[in-house]
Amino acid sequence: MKIVVLDGHTLNPDDLSWQGFEELGEVEVYPRTAVDQLIERSKDAEVLLINKIKLFQPEIEQLPKLKYIGLCATGYDNVDREFARKKGIPVTNIPAYGTASVAQHAFALLLELTNRVGIHNKSVHELEWVRSEDFSYFKAPLIELQNKVMGILGYGAIGKEVAKIAEAFGMEALVHSQHAKTIGHGRLVALDELMEKTDVLSIHASLNERTNSLIDKGALSKMKSSALIINTSRGAIINDYDLAEALNNGRIAGAGLDVLSKEPPSADNPLLTAKNCIITPHISWVSRESRQRLMDIAVENLKAFLQGEQKNVVN
Repeated sequence: MKIVVLDGHTLNPDDLSWQGFEELGEVEVYPRTAVDQLIERSKDAEVLLINKIKLFQPEIEQLPKLKYIGLCATGYDNVDREFARKKGIPVTNIPAYGTASVAQHAFALLLELTNRVGIHNKSVHELEWVRSEDFSYFKAPLIELQNKVMGILGYGAIGKEVAKIAEAFGMEALVHSQHAKTIGHGRLVALDELMEKTDVLSIHASLNERTNSLIDKGALSKMKSSALIINTSRGAIINDYDLAEALNNGRIAGAGLDVLSKEPPSADNPLLTAKNCIITPHISWVSRESRQRLMDIAVENLKAFLQGEQKNVVN
């Protein structure tokens, strides 16, 4: 069986092993694949493993040998699942592999906004403390999380973990979910109540027609001017321009973002220059432990397919 990995660098920049797949077939790994290289590299593949490569009807129609599409990610909006289904090609994804890492990163962003470790570390290394007349100084207001309200948009595995951590910080957790009827931590609320009462909004929803640009000027106008926004989910859930305007006008106090609506972003994305906006390059999932879990689950998904079983099939 010919197994082709089209964009393997992000998952495995040479610190993991492809051995699990090599035991299942002939493996060909490409770190990155440009649009004009996709068909040539995939034409003999029975199995394609992809992360962010787009596989829609025009591409799938040109791959007659293709029997299986394995997403090395949780999201699957980059594949035409319905057309693949009609062609008898299962599409699998990797659920819940990065729960701990993504939740941890959400709080890393939040703590940078509240405790400003980065700018204080920089000032010390620039000898500002050496020159100080006082034993202690601060470069920006610091914020205590205890008794603050953590608003959680989306209550999948990561949202649940964030709610649990928030409560450990002494925060009250409010949750808005399209699907959850009961929750283990916090209280379920309507979207308007979430926006109005939240001190920290942490986004963990999937991207769909309802959530696309959900956090726009109207939603932001309902929030406290002291509120902070954290997004480790999908960038397009937030309207970049509306959030940048709210930050620059002091309508929202700060944002910590691991995702943007377009990745890599355009140089003119207004969030790159917005006030009090911390941005990391979509790294909440990339701890080695998280990527190893992803690799292991991807191998098990393919093993199940080869044994005539279905595991994590999304079409």
